[in-house]
Amino acid sequence: MATTTKQRLALAICDFLTTSLSDGTLSADDKESIDVAVNCIGESFKVDPSDAAAVSSATGTQNLLQIYGVYEKLKSTSSTSSSSSTTSSSSASKPTGENNKIPTEEEKSQAEDLKSKGNRAMAAKDYPTAIDLYTQALALTPGNAIYLSNRAAAYSAAKDHASARADAEAAVRLDPRYTKAWSRLGLARFALGDARGSMDAYRQGIEHEGNGGSEAMKKGFETARRRVDELANEAASVPTPDVSSPRGGGGGPDLASLAGLFGGGGGGGGNREGGGGGGGGMPDLGSIMSNPMFANMAQSLMSNPDMMQNLMSNPRLREMADRFSSGGGMPDLGSLMNDPNIADMARNMMGGGGGGGGGGGGAGDNPGAGRGSGQ
Repeated sequence: MATTTKQRLALAICDFLTTSLSDGTLSADDKESIDVAVNCIGESFKVDPSDAAAVSSATGTQNLLQIYGVYEKLKSTSSTSSSSSTTSSSSASKPTGENNKIPTEEEKSQAEDLKSKGNRAMAAKDYPTAIDLYTQALALTPGNAIYLSNRAAAYSAAKDHASARADAEAAVRLDPRYTKAWSRLGLARFALGDARGSMDAYRQGIEHEGNGGSEAMKKGFETARRRVDELANEAASVPTPDVSSPRGGGGGPDLASLAGLFGGGGGGGGNREGGGGGGGGMPDLGSIMSNPMFANMAQSLMSNPDMMQNLMSNPRLREMADRFSSGGGMPDLGSLMNDPNIADMARNMMGGGGGGGGGGGGAGDNPGAGRGSGQ
């Protein structure tokens, strides 16, 4: 039994050849050649031309000659339609896309009725129903730019911007003069993040509208253009360290000042009663939260879970957290910053490029340590 389309076609060809012998199309002198051809086709496609059930299943109610006759009629009709289309007025001529079906007047009327119902569904914000109605209209009159454009609007309203873009692109290919399709294409592209493509769609819509374009089309173009400019500026900008925050020698963050914020000793003297502390030995939280270095550090921790995990696995910091939670006061952060692992993590979190010991005397000999700049 033939299982593929090509095998069924091979059986249909064999049936056509043998039938041509029996109906007199070919003479008896050709029988030997036809038999050889049928056997070769059967062996090549792994089918049995003598299996009547298989042949019947492959050809159905029509043989290959009848099927080809139908194809020739359709081809002739399509050619006549194409010729008529090229001679009709430009206003009545509409591209039909890949589907060359010619709708009847009754089908056109039904499609218009479906379109009107779709418009009412859009007004009621019933977007799935509108999409279905426009799809039914397109089934009756394929290649209708207006119906495609309307369905694009419904897809956009339903947040299916990819489908909206596909319909709008098909509509402008069919009829570039239908400017609503350009507007809907611009909207769909913008929603998909293609600001430059959106700007181009609105620009072509303005050109086809003439007289400088409508206000709505120009507004869409300007919105897309501003977004293109914003993206260009964002790409050109390179993050730079916060020069307003205090730095230690060599360009690194001033870790002694950070320690002072928490009430710990500065790098200069190791005094536990640092000037940044609040009453009772507690850190001055107001100063901490307003400090740029701390803000940078907090942002780095929030965006890097691995850094947070490494930070909390450090025994010195765990000791500090336990002591603080038990009411034992703040540890000496000045001495804590002498731990090279903690100091390095602090520099990374605050975007520093060099060392910043207690007195800020680090030489900063590692120019690649600043990880906050242009990725």
